[in-house]
Amino acid sequence: MTQEKWGLLRNKLLKAIGKNNYTTWIEPLEFQELQDGVAVFSVPTNFMGNYVSQNFADLILYEMNTAGETVQRLAFRVAANSPARPKTETEPEPTVVRDAPVSPQMDVANDALESLQAAPLDSRFTFDSFVVGKPNELAHAAARRVSEGGPVTFNPLVLYGGVGLGKTHLMHAIAWELKTKHPELNVLYLSAEQFMYRFVQALRERRMMDFKHLFRSVDVLMVDDVQFIAGKDSTQEEFFHTFNALVDQNKQIIISADRAPGEIKDLEDRVKSRLQCGLVVDLHPTDYELRLGILQNKVQQYSRTYPDLTIADGVLEFLAQRISTNVRVLEGALTRLFAFASLVGREIDMELTQDCLADVLRASERKITVEEIQRKVSDYYNIRLSDIIGPKRLRSYARPRQVAMYLCKQLTSRSLPEIGRRFGGRDHTTVMHGVKRIEELKTTDGQIAEDVEMLRRALEA
Repeated sequence: MTQEKWGLLRNKLLKAIGKNNYTTWIEPLEFQELQDGVAVFSVPTNFMGNYVSQNFADLILYEMNTAGETVQRLAFRVAANSPARPKTETEPEPTVVRDAPVSPQMDVANDALESLQAAPLDSRFTFDSFVVGKPNELAHAAARRVSEGGPVTFNPLVLYGGVGLGKTHLMHAIAWELKTKHPELNVLYLSAEQFMYRFVQALRERRMMDFKHLFRSVDVLMVDDVQFIAGKDSTQEEFFHTFNALVDQNKQIIISADRAPGEIKDLEDRVKSRLQCGLVVDLHPTDYELRLGILQNKVQQYSRTYPDLTIADGVLEFLAQRISTNVRVLEGALTRLFAFASLVGREIDMELTQDCLADVLRASERKITVEEIQRKVSDYYNIRLSDIIGPKRLRSYARPRQVAMYLCKQLTSRSLPEIGRRFGGRDHTTVMHGVKRIEELKTTDGQIAEDVEMLRRALEA
């Protein structure tokens, strides 16, 4: 069999297995010889030989025999200039035949994977400690489904949302669940920054094939904060190829980001497209009920550490109402309260809370203005700001105007006459009618209820 004939066979293999698999596994193979029915190939690493033997050997044998060659089995030898460990004088040439079991080299790869777990999992971040509410129930359900480790139903799973909304908590919870229920799976969790660091390290040490094999041999790949690879062209390209290779093998990919893939600046279109082809789930800003539930859950945990401390009625409700930025700030405030109260030996009451958290409460006082609400509503309904304020009474303007008045009444401390003046000098009774009308429609019109909720979340974010 000649090199020219092998070149023709490679073209057939490209059409049969697709470009990604071909580039990763077939292109690096170098045909050496065909002797006594054994086709010998040179490979960069033993790991690659094992993988090709298990996944593509039957296809290669079929194509060779179809082309008129008599081939009974394949053998793979590590190339002399590869970074493989040196052999002893008595050690035989490493050979992998088609039907051979997985060699010890696979264990070496698995050991290397263990060293890749550069992002340690936090034992506190489990599904049991995750408080579920309306803003995060879909993300929680999707994470639960993936953590079952069954057939891949949506790939990738992309969790996105602002700071402190629970993305990392869910990522860790998935990893813990998979490691507990399916210890046989290679679950790799790392940040996008660590992926980039490993990529640059492999480039510097000229070990790109090891890098590719390592990342393509995982069963579940979890990458946190993927927005950090935006603008890094080479890293994005390698991430793209890794992504494709794992999807082709039906391996699960889980990604988190601080915004939707389509909104990440400097992220290549092909990467955005790939991320958007699975299930993309938004973790919405927390609402009052969810924040209160999180605080109650944390109090139960702290009560074991501080059994003598008591917390007065109304304190948790006060914190859930006032601190709406993100969960980390909320939990940090509660931690400070318990620590301070234990040091001074006092009950956690409203006075102590306001004294201890004065700086946090000041920082959390984001005042929503009437003008901000008017701008947000006009953008949402795609009408001009002047039409919100102006005298036109067409339904397409009147309903958004009433929604804006309702939100002003709910989210600001302005009086009805003040709100009326900001809406083109309208009387307070007009504002009162608009507020009442929206309250009625919220119970009968699902679209209005959804619009109001979306706008409220956007304004409070």
